[in-house]
Amino acid sequence: MNINKYIFQMGQQAQQAARQLAALDTATKNCVLLAMADGITNNHSDITSANTRDLEAGRAAGLTDAMLDRLALDDDRIKAMAAGLKQIAELPDPIGQVLSVNNRPNGLTIHKVRVGLGVIAMIYESRPNVTADAAGLCFKAGSAVILRGGSEAQHSNAVIFNAMQSAGISAGLPEHAIQLIDTTDRAAVHELLQLDKFVDLVIPRGGESLIRAVAEHSKVPVLKHYKGVCHVYVDREADLDMASKIVINAKCQRPGVCNAAETLLVHEEVAQQFLPHITKELLSHNVELRGDERTQQIVEEVKPATEEDWTTEYLDLILSIRVVENLTAAIEHINNYGSHHSDVIVTADEDAASQFTRDVDSATVYINASCRFTDGFEFGMGAEIGISTDKFHARGPCGLNELTTYKYIIKGTGQIRK
Repeated sequence: MNINKYIFQMGQQAQQAARQLAALDTATKNCVLLAMADGITNNHSDITSANTRDLEAGRAAGLTDAMLDRLALDDDRIKAMAAGLKQIAELPDPIGQVLSVNNRPNGLTIHKVRVGLGVIAMIYESRPNVTADAAGLCFKAGSAVILRGGSEAQHSNAVIFNAMQSAGISAGLPEHAIQLIDTTDRAAVHELLQLDKFVDLVIPRGGESLIRAVAEHSKVPVLKHYKGVCHVYVDREADLDMASKIVINAKCQRPGVCNAAETLLVHEEVAQQFLPHITKELLSHNVELRGDERTQQIVEEVKPATEEDWTTEYLDLILSIRVVENLTAAIEHINNYGSHHSDVIVTADEDAASQFTRDVDSATVYINASCRFTDGFEFGMGAEIGISTDKFHARGPCGLNELTTYKYIIKGTGQIRK
């Protein structure tokens, strides 16, 4: 296979399909999305079989438990893919939305209108559900998408793609609006990243090494987050029972994802009371604990934390713990060591909550809730295409609106500039 020619042709086809998508009406889009959802449902057993094959290969290759968890598609996750597509169909179509109207003194009327980005390249590891999420969101947002999943999920991705593609085309999906790179040759990724003539945005989703490699080598703008070093800060005015439930959920509910907590910060005034209880609970969930000196003085079972621990995304049942002097120290720790992803304060003090949300420089900041909610589906966006810690052009969970841009449409009556 000539990889250069193969990817170049994909880019051409995607750009042509994007022009067709720009003219597609909302009713047709929604019919296509519902058909794609049915395609996944009707191919449930084939998806399960393909995923079993990928999981067996992953175990043989020595993938970590966290990676295998991301790779796995149980019945609920397959149903969630179909449900996500249906939810996207129910969302308002952003394309054509008028964002503002400006009537100028010279009689010109300037409309700012949402349009599709054009062509999006999605490069992702492990999670085969991203195949459905990305396809559905990009399509509804008026953009063609080129999908490149990881080799560890190649069989799952292929079956999901084929199920959506065949069902979608029968309902009006332009032929090349959704494409899947079907080679595991890494040269395909390099060629895709050079395709700035056709591709308008690249979104990498996976481990930090993948995302950094994409960002460093791409000629195309990249929407990204490198990692999720998320914090829970338990303030001196916290409801400690509430804090315990939030910490356990944030760390243990699904540790191998980017919105799981990696560091616990505890105000020194409640540390003696809170730490013995929460560490006992965490240990009962098989969490390895690493703490600073003050934490170790209170709880013997805690291992010493290194400087590296404060910046590590474990993606596993490991948690670092630090006792802080006050709210300001907690904020400084988060801004210095965090990844600007998702951070939590547990407190009954409204002033403390206000200061935390104002001063913590993260894409999502929580008051008295688990950081595990940083997710497009949980935010009501339908399935998300990823979470961005960038500040331009989108931040946090990226749904339909974040996958659009805008143009100005100016209406006149013959005006000329003097």
